[in-house]
Amino acid sequence: MTSAEDLAATALDSIRSWGPLSPAQSALREEYVAFVEEGRGDVIFRGGAEHLTGSCFVLTPDLLHVLLCFHRKGQFWVQVGGHVEPGDESLAAAAFREAREESGIVGLEPFEPGGAPVDLHRHALSSRFGTCLVHWDVGYVAFADLEALPVVSDESEAVAWFRVDRLPPDTPEDFPVRLRTVLEEMTHRRRASD
Repeated sequence: MTSAEDLAATALDSIRSWGPLSPAQSALREEYVAFVEEGRGDVIFRGGAEHLTGSCFVLTPDLLHVLLCFHRKGQFWVQVGGHVEPGDESLAAAAFREAREESGIVGLEPFEPGGAPVDLHRHALSSRFGTCLVHWDVGYVAFADLEALPVVSDESEAVAWFRVDRLPPDTPEDFPVRLRTVLEEMTHRRRASD
């Protein structure tokens, strides 16, 4: 089992190694580095008010569709993800585990299994989330075919594919901008690897 200290170290390496295209994401990355280095929150969720979480933008390989869940507590459509648990080897591994659990799609293909994030998003939470007050979310990407049928989990009321240019109205206000930033990041990485 990976220790909390090892998870913090690998999370820090993952966040530090990423050079985001977006200046806003670059500035936020520095805040994340300080948050982890100073030990202000947990990596493995232990009931604390602020902690890292891992999420996954599940996309079709052509980047035209995104899989979203209607979050039971939040009452909005968002990418899948959640808390890091004991047994997760890394923040990325936690994000991909959560993606499989919340989407029901077992054949997800991580873009970079242990790779760099594509999105950082710190957000305050309502009282419906219990002791969690702030999530310092780190987003990754996995691919699935549009024909892959999602299955609803205990944490969501629905899971469905949406065109990236036709998102449902019940998404957080900043979600369309976040998704565009993720898609730009993915397009850039694909070009760089060709």
